Amino acid sequence: MSNIINDPQRIFKKAVIKGQKFIKNQAKRFFSITKEDIKFKNIDEPIVALDIMGGDFAPVETIKGAIRAAKELGIRVQMVGHENIIKKELRNYNIENLPLEIIHCEDYIKMDEKHPANAVKRQKNSSIVVSMRQVAEGKAHAAVSAGSTGAAAAAALFALKRISGIERPAIALQIPTIKGNIVLIDAGANVDSTPFQIAQHAIMGSVYAENILNIKNPRVGLLSIGEEPGKGNKATKDIFEVLQTIKSINFIGNVEGRVIANCESDVVVCDGFVGNVFLKTVEGTAKMIFHHLSEELKNSNLDVKLGALMCKPAFRNVRNNLNPAKTGGALLLGVGGVAIIAHGNSNDFAIMNAIKIGAESAKSNLVSKIQNQISLNEIELI
Repeated sequence: MSNIINDPQRIFKKAVIKGQKFIKNQAKRFFSITKEDIKFKNIDEPIVALDIMGGDFAPVETIKGAIRAAKELGIRVQMVGHENIIKKELRNYNIENLPLEIIHCEDYIKMDEKHPANAVKRQKNSSIVVSMRQVAEGKAHAAVSAGSTGAAAAAALFALKRISGIERPAIALQIPTIKGNIVLIDAGANVDSTPFQIAQHAIMGSVYAENILNIKNPRVGLLSIGEEPGKGNKATKDIFEVLQTIKSINFIGNVEGRVIANCESDVVVCDGFVGNVFLKTVEGTAKMIFHHLSEELKNSNLDVKLGALMCKPAFRNVRNNLNPAKTGGALLLGVGGVAIIAHGNSNDFAIMNAIKIGAESAKSNLVSKIQNQISLNEIELI
């Protein structure tokens, strides 16, 4: 043993081997960081991969949406789907000089797939998986799909992975209020979440509101049954206590569902079960109001009908302001790339706006900013 220790050549050889290992490990770390920086920084012309085969009205509406995004917004769009189907539909349009590209894949996942996660693993060459893979491989900056929500979320998780430190990704959706759009998170990705996970969602929602909605120091409210700190069930009270400890967010306390429309908070945080119920209740209420208004006007006398005719532009503006197609889609926050989940019944206008929000999210380096905030925050569990 003493001979080994006193042998200068062996000591030198060991030092060289250790040095080589150290350099190799540091090089791996350096190049992995550089690759991520390339993905999310200095994106002047974002490329969006669109799942052409996903959606109730695909491929007609998805292709029309891609064309509109390219023509009206100048966004580069990769149309992911069966090449023959896409080319056949494109014959109906003048797409000369538009920034459109076809990424061929023969498979797609059906909208009514009962086991979306299994389908994603099984159908690795499906349009929804390939779209997410384009982002994972750095060939696109964002992916958009109006296909199965479960399949889109699973494909994003498998291809893009979670951001380091994130326990569960969440769906962030813009909803209209009296003063403008606000962020609802989680809108349905997780039906059960821990206080720690919801606290992470609050951080991500705050970053989203600041960078996409351009709201400085956004107010974060916890959706509950009363404004007082002691209101709510045990889970809500525990979440409240945790959110109070996060210094990087502007937590304003509980908010009730009835005051959200008044824009009393810029970010509304809740678990996915509550968020999805709230969202669908709001959508159903809006439809009911317009239905009753339409029926009343049909059955009214001539004077009222003439008055309604004069107010028609105002009615149209109200409907347009509340149109979910203006938002286009929801972001799956917490994965290592920009993934947009659009509504299954999206038309070309909604698809175009989903592509727009994907491009904007990529251009604002949203993913890297979320990563930075998550790594900087130490969430205290009460």
